[in-house]
Formats: sequence, structure tokens, C-alpha cells
Amino acid sequence: MTKTYLKYRTRITFLAGIILLAWAGLCIRLFQVQVLNGEQYQLAVIKQSQKKQNLPANRGNIFDREDRPFTRNIIHYTLSVNPGKVTDKIGLATAISDRTGHPSEKYLKKLNSKSKFEYLERNLQRETLGALEITAFDGLNISRKYRRYYPHNHVGAQVLGFTNIDDKGISGIEKDFNTYLTGSPGWVYKTRGWSGKVQHKSGMPFQSPVDGCNVQLTIDLEYQSILEEELTIRQTETNAISATGIIMNPQTGEILAMASTPGFDNNKFSKSLPSQHRIRAITDQFEPGSTFKIVPAVSALANNKIGLTEEFNCENGEFDYFNIKIKDHDDYGMLTLPQIMHYSSNIGVIKFMERIGPKSLYTFSRSFGFGAPTGISLAGETVGKLSPVKNWSAVSMGQISRGYEVGVTAIQMATAYSAIANGGYLVSPRLVRQIMDHNQDVIYSEETSIIRKIATEKAMGNIREILRGVVSNGTGHKAEISGWDIAGKTGTAQKWKNGKYSNEQFISNFVGFFPYKDPQLLAFIMLDEPEKPYHWGSEGAAVAFKRIMKRIINMDDKIVPPIRGQNNFEYVSNSVKDDVIVGRNNPVAFTTSTLPQGLITVAKFTNKVEMPEVRGFSMRKVMTSIREADLKLKIQGSGIVFWQSPKPGTVVNKGTTCIVGLK
Repeated sequence: MTKTYLKYRTRITFLAGIILLAWAGLCIRLFQVQVLNGEQYQLAVIKQSQKKQNLPANRGNIFDREDRPFTRNIIHYTLSVNPGKVTDKIGLATAISDRTGHPSEKYLKKLNSKSKFEYLERNLQRETLGALEITAFDGLNISRKYRRYYPHNHVGAQVLGFTNIDDKGISGIEKDFNTYLTGSPGWVYKTRGWSGKVQHKSGMPFQSPVDGCNVQLTIDLEYQSILEEELTIRQTETNAISATGIIMNPQTGEILAMASTPGFDNNKFSKSLPSQHRIRAITDQFEPGSTFKIVPAVSALANNKIGLTEEFNCENGEFDYFNIKIKDHDDYGMLTLPQIMHYSSNIGVIKFMERIGPKSLYTFSRSFGFGAPTGISLAGETVGKLSPVKNWSAVSMGQISRGYEVGVTAIQMATAYSAIANGGYLVSPRLVRQIMDHNQDVIYSEETSIIRKIATEKAMGNIREILRGVVSNGTGHKAEISGWDIAGKTGTAQKWKNGKYSNEQFISNFVGFFPYKDPQLLAFIMLDEPEKPYHWGSEGAAVAFKRIMKRIINMDDKIVPPIRGQNNFEYVSNSVKDDVIVGRNNPVAFTTSTLPQGLITVAKFTNKVEMPEVRGFSMRKVMTSIREADLKLKIQGSGIVFWQSPKPGTVVNKGTTCIVGLK
């Protein structure tokens, strides 16, 4: 060994040891990073290079009965940031300002916030967003969302309701069916390239969003438009504080239109008053006056205690009923029950109800659905007011029989009169036809539901004749439409103000249906506090009814005028299935040589019956035939029965469901 080596041996050995130790440490660290903690660091790298992005689901839409859209979804963008992660705050504020036209200071204030989340802009259109969507600003999040839009603006606004900025329903159908309408969002992972641009690559994990369900209503868009237009006109003409209307199919309970004025544009709901958002037809109760007189009239006829020709002394138009002075519109003397209804005699109603008694009046009031919810598929329905007999005063029977001391809603009145129109069946009002998922599969449907039978077909037939006379010869003459056999009842009620009934503030209302022998349409119209002389039901609400129905008749070819002759239904070739019998779409009775109309033949077996013939019949007759045969009924469509299954004459078990198609 040289002297030099010997001199530096110690130093060389020390340095070599250091190098060996460093190398060993490096190897150990590499083993730790790559093997022991490899997964952890790999996830960290992925996190830095990948970004999870939510994929919004489309909110389900709302359609009318003919599949015309009441709603649409418009794409919009939301800009949000974590201020602490924004590296170029001035540049970002300036870029957004250039696109929106708002001062950059607005955005700088939010970008300098100490919070971890700030919205910079919401509801931006793609045109406004521009190049920001592809510009890589650190900390900027651009979310693609959907905003609710109502293409018909104010039409159906109260029923439809609206959504908030987060697309959540907060009123009407939008709120009550929000669970169905709201879809499930998806997600996708995107990678960040060397340039900082985020992009999706195939093979990256993702989950597709599931769109919300579509809701189809029973509402007809054209009916709804007509109703709202005419209510607005009549409210203005009469200077009423509001107007409310409902149009229904009395056979099926389907609501074809429902509205109140003043209305609002649900695209601009924040600019309207909360009172305008309320669905007054189901929330607001009122004393109806004479339209309630159908209850004592049905009570009288159903009990067979009063004949149609029996006369009652109406005291020449003035009568002291305990401590209340009852007056009529004219100096009536002796009137029959039909005449009492035609002229809307308050005294006459009290006179014949004294024969019937309070218990019957209360029972039939309940049978018609007053004092109870109708079951309509909307939240917020008011049950009205109907006190039990034990709480009545000495004058209560007289007051209630003429529509006072009782609180009703528009939907209750329409439903009650539908029972008269369809032959005595209280049918639940229907607003939702069906709900379809994103695959257009029906997951929910509302079918005609009969709550109870109120009275016999004979009694209701007599009432329909009486109500026809109200329009043809009585107080409802201004609702008459030539050739259409309108039936209905007027109502005028003083409003309770400051502890007494006002002589200046009134409710004007009218209920009508047609053709009266086989009703297809029914409407209830109410004006709240119209000016005199429009406060009379005959002068205010009845006029609005006529205008609305004339427009609908001229618009809708499916509305069939009363049959003035006799035609026969005809067979159509086997186009459906073997046990379905179809008739030509002609609203007259079906005749066949094998089975007389409406005949129900009981088979030899005690639990068996023959399926009755119901093609060409009205729903009133169908319901009667099916119930008498101890069968069940399922209804598809609206109008006159076009086909039925099983076919007439088929021997079936009692309780079998007869499916009928209406057209």
C-alpha cells in the first residue's frame, strides 16, 4: 500500500460507508414507495390527474291528455369555485366579466372569500358561457344543468306549479310528484392532460344518469286555455276579486281544466303574489247558496216523501223562519218541487225540507262528499265545513238547505254535480292519467274510482230533468246553448263579513252539464265578489259558463250533440282480440239480435252471470249494468263505450272485471 492510501484510508472507508448507507436507504425508500405504499401513491397520482364529474339527469316532463308538453328542460351552466384553489383570480374575474357584462369586482369579491365554495354565476346559457367552458382556470368548476321552462307561460300554472333554482318542485304537480319527476344523476371520470385540459377517455369509469319519469295529466291544454281566458275576461267585466272554474268528465271524474284568476306565469313566479299560486279550486271554501239545493232535492226524491206534482206554499215571497226573514226573488205562491228549483225559491226549499228533516239533509250532504276530501291527487285540499246535526241550531236546517252554514270547495261542487250527471255515482276526481318511467313503461295510472252510490237512477233522472228546466225556463236561462240541452243550477250567496251577512259582497256561481240525458261535460264557475248586478249566479257565473262551453263545442269535434233520432251500432271486424267486441264510434245504443240492450241474464250456476251488453252506452248506464251484475269495471279512455271485454253473453264468475274502451 502506498503511503497516500494509508494516509487517507480512514477517510475513504468512511465515505464508502456513507455511500453504501445512502444507497441502502434509497433502496429501502423505493421498496416502501413502490411496494408497501404503492397503491396509496398511485391513487394520489390518479386523483391529481383525474376528476370526477357529475352527469345531471333530465327532469321528467308533464304532458296533457293528448301528450302535448306542459314543461320543457333547458340546458344551462353553473360556475362555482373553491376560492383557495384559484391561482389567477383577476384573470378569471375578467374572463367571466367579459362574457356576462357584469363588473369584474362582483366576482373578485367572491374569489377573495375565505369560504371553500362560492357560486360565481348560475343559469348561464351556452352562448354566454362561450370559451369559458374550454378555458383551464385552476379551481373553476363548470356544471351543466337543466332549468325548467313552461312553454305555455301562464296556462295551467297553478296546477303545474314550478321548481326552484335547484330544479326541485315547490308547488303544484311539480312538488307533489317531485319524487317521480326527479331523476338519478350519473358520473364520469375525466383526465387532465399536459396542457391542463380536462377530457374524457374511453375506458374510464362512468355511470349513466337515469332521467325522471314523465307525468301525463287528464288536463286538456286547449280546454285549459279557454277556461283561463274566459275566467280572466269575466273577472274583469264584473270587477270580481277572483274567478275559479273546473271542467270535468262527469262519467269518469277526469278533470279536463282547472284554474283560478288572477293567474301568473310560472316562468316568472317570483314576480307574482303567493296568493296567485294557490289552487283555489281545492283550497278555498265558500258558502255556495242555491247551487247546494240539489242536496235537499235529492233527499226529498230519494226518500219518496215528496211527489213531483205536490205543491208548497211559498208565502208570496216572504217568510219568517224563526228569527230570520227569508225572501224570494219574486212573489211566488204555490210551487211544485221542480218549480221551486227552477225559480230557486228559498222559502220553497225550507218548506219541503221541513217534511224531510235534518237527519236526511245531513246524510245526503255527506253522501255527496261535502265535509270530506274528494281524494284528488294534489296536496292542500280543504275538507270544507259540515257540522254534525247535534251542533245545529234551530235555523240550521233552513240555512244549510239553501247553501248557508256550510263550507264547500269548487272541486266538491263539481264532484257532487257529476254524481247527478252520471246517474248517482260519486266518482273521485282524477287529475293524473299515468306516470311513465324513462323507458316509457307505465309505472302508475289512475283509473275511475266509484266512492259510493248516492241515489237511484230514477231519482237522479228526475233531478236532471229539473236542472234542465232551470236552464230552459228558470234562473239559469243565460247558460242556455241552443241545441245542446244544458242542465244546471245558479247560486248566489251573501258573504259573511264582520259578524253578519253582507248586502254588498257576494259569491256568484253556476254548475252546468250537457247534454242533460247523457252528459259529456260538466263545469263549475264561481266569481268572488263581483259587482252588482253580476253578483247573481244567473248574471255572473252562468254567462261565463255559456261562453266557455260554446268555444269548446266549436273547437272539439268529440263533443257529440244530443241524439234526436235512432241509429244502430254496427259490428267492426275482429281487430282487437277474440273476446273483445267493438262497435262503430257512434254514441247511440248498440242493438244485437242475440242479446237485448242492457239485459243481464243470470246463468244456472249461482256464482255465474252472463256479461251484459254495454257497447254504445253512456258510462252512467254501464256502471248501473255492471253493478247489478255483481261485476267489476275497468275503464280506458273517455266518451262512449266503443269496445268491451269479455264479450256480451260470456258466462263469467261474479266479481269478474269488465274492461271497456271509451272513444
